[in-house]
Amino acid sequence: MKYVVVFWIWILFFQLGWAQTTSVTLSGIVKNAQTKAALPYTNVTLHREKDSVFVSGAVTNEEGLFTLAGLASGNYVLKVTSVGFLPRNQSVLVGQLSEFLNVGTIELTEETTRLGEVVVTGQAEAVASGLEKKTFTLADNISQTGGSALEAMKNLPGVTVGEGGSVQLRGSDKVMVLVDGKQTALTGFGSQSGLDNIPASAIEKIEIINNPSAKYDANGNAGIINLIFKKEKQEGFNGKIGLATAVGALWVKRENYPTIRPQYQATPKINPSLSLNYRKNKVNVFLQGDNLYTQTLNKNEFADRYYDTGEIVRQQTKRNRNTNIVTVKSGMDWLPDEHNTFSLSGLFSSEKIIDRGDEPFFNRDVSERLRLWQFLEDELKTTVTASAGWQHTFKQPGRKLNLGFNYTFHREDEKYFFTNILPTYTGYDSFKLLSDEHVGDLNVDYVQPLRYGRVEGGLKLRRRYIPTNMQFFPGVNSPLDSSAGGWANYGEIIPALYGNYVFENKNFEIEAGLRVEYVNLRYEVNPTHPTYTSDGYSYTQPFPSLRWTYKLDEWNRVSFFYNRRVDRPNEVDIRIFPKYDDAEIIKVGNPGLKPQFTNSLELGYKNSYQEGYLYAALYHKRMDATITRIASIVPGSTLIYNIFQNAGRSSNTGMELVWSQQLASWATLNLNLNGYQNTIQAFSVLNQYPVENTFSAGKQQLLSGNVKLNGLFRLPHQLEAQFSAVYLTPDIIPQGKVYSRFSIDIGLKKPLQQGKGELFVNATDVANTLRIKRSVQGDGFRYVSTDYYETQVIRLGYNYKF
Repeated sequence: MKYVVVFWIWILFFQLGWAQTTSVTLSGIVKNAQTKAALPYTNVTLHREKDSVFVSGAVTNEEGLFTLAGLASGNYVLKVTSVGFLPRNQSVLVGQLSEFLNVGTIELTEETTRLGEVVVTGQAEAVASGLEKKTFTLADNISQTGGSALEAMKNLPGVTVGEGGSVQLRGSDKVMVLVDGKQTALTGFGSQSGLDNIPASAIEKIEIINNPSAKYDANGNAGIINLIFKKEKQEGFNGKIGLATAVGALWVKRENYPTIRPQYQATPKINPSLSLNYRKNKVNVFLQGDNLYTQTLNKNEFADRYYDTGEIVRQQTKRNRNTNIVTVKSGMDWLPDEHNTFSLSGLFSSEKIIDRGDEPFFNRDVSERLRLWQFLEDELKTTVTASAGWQHTFKQPGRKLNLGFNYTFHREDEKYFFTNILPTYTGYDSFKLLSDEHVGDLNVDYVQPLRYGRVEGGLKLRRRYIPTNMQFFPGVNSPLDSSAGGWANYGEIIPALYGNYVFENKNFEIEAGLRVEYVNLRYEVNPTHPTYTSDGYSYTQPFPSLRWTYKLDEWNRVSFFYNRRVDRPNEVDIRIFPKYDDAEIIKVGNPGLKPQFTNSLELGYKNSYQEGYLYAALYHKRMDATITRIASIVPGSTLIYNIFQNAGRSSNTGMELVWSQQLASWATLNLNLNGYQNTIQAFSVLNQYPVENTFSAGKQQLLSGNVKLNGLFRLPHQLEAQFSAVYLTPDIIPQGKVYSRFSIDIGLKKPLQQGKGELFVNATDVANTLRIKRSVQGDGFRYVSTDYYETQVIRLGYNYKF
């Protein structure tokens, strides 16, 4: 109730407007009312309703069709005149839902007939606006220019970066990340991955969709982040070349424990990029290439483990990482005629990772080293995607049919070499993992404009297959569980159907849809595995979505959202092989993991005024079979096993505010407030690895949130400056909590060479304050850890357009 009260207080204090830019195409056909024959060469003009000012005009073709493009939202009068017929006037409302509107057939007769009102809608594409989608151009994100896609997202409203580099929307990491509207292995199919190694220089803009409609895949309860890669549309030959350099870890946040190798300092980074495009008549060809090389102090975590026996272990996990990723995307569009477009594109990505890690273990006063675990990880990730598409546009504008096929191959070739140093002996161990992912997607989508909106429908078929093989090579007195190796095969088939209906009039808007998915997942396990056996699941489930918007006036709206979504366990979540990059806090998957289903409700409000805008929302999500890692120990051991489990029911209830204010012609301020209460109900789970043990936890509840403040300043001599400050309050995780975090980023850019060139410099976490601290409470133990990983980076770069 307190959220509702505060929400309506905001509305009373901010009766402002909401500026959006729309571009709508209006079409129809003119016929003779008596003969039903088409009337060619008929004049059609559009005028503003309030003052009759001419806006646009056209003449019907030989089939009586007309098209008026580039219309902004507003109230209009459509005037149709032809020699020998009485003129016809028709009221038209251009709304904000569809890019195309079909007014249908307009008949001209000898008699005057009063036609009914026709509604035309337009889809907004504005920065930090729209109730269902927000779009952000990376050119405006000066403080993160030259970094990765992950770094570019840190300053976006509602987005935070959690442990391990996972992106979170409103406190949840169950986010579906798309590339140009498609899922790929580059960003993950079941869960997000690789965002810190996608160069931001390849991305034009980022879309955030908190309440996806039924046309999107049903996974990702927190919402969707869509990365739209750059693609020039100008005629002729053009392109862009860029070079960004950087240095990180300028000073040490915390010194190493004794007896280990130094941590990385003054880490270099370089990112050359090239974008080429040639468009001529019916052909468009494009090529993008990036090479991102980085050295980073990827992890520098200090953990203190306390056991009920009185034993205390202090450890450090330090990981120096070298990464080189090459990404090339190329393709072509062919337009044989005005109604058909054929597209073919491909992407190749090769990511080489070398990790050198040290993990010392000491007694309570760090006077005695109990063990030193050193590792070398040599990993090569290769991704190849191929996409083919055909779009047919009908004579009626906005009516179109899309057919597409996407294939993705992703190989994970990973080798680990361990040196296990104890007081009495030294052991040498290793393992090798090879995983090949094959994904094929077939999509069919159809859009039909209507008099008062549009209808969308389509189908999708996915086949996903991932054979995996893990081989352990144990040394003397090896701590590796070599019997847990072998092969495992992941197979998934998902056919889906969806339908979506959009309606709008002067008072309200409705978007309602239903997606039905069938899922059949099988996980075949090596029969010699000591713990796990083959498992899987199947279901046929509906996933409805609804958006209802009431227009208070021209500038103010209130919207209600509902949708149901699912988060299916990804292959790495159920992977049966233990991972030893941390020798005594070991991560293991669980093939018995089941999907997590989520029901979401949201009440949103927006208004605007000439110098800014306000967006506010109340939201509630309820998750069943919550997927999370559970830490436990087995009797007689101090090893902690982190195993994925379904922890029962949880919920997320909160409020978000986005406010933008142009303080002056040279200064704009943006504020994002997000507060929520995370609740995890009491649960009990059975861990099977390495031996059966039961873990139970009581109800957990905590108020959390984050604050983001961004300032953009246009200074003399065409200089642009930006600062971004982010504060994240403590948040709960199963068995514990994550403590507060804070950072400040700054940036500066200047156009050169008549706007063709651009020079930029920026710095992330300039005060070097960002670190991740968390505490975990288990049966018989607890631990507190703080990760002092590299967050401070200074970049310098140059871009040139030609």
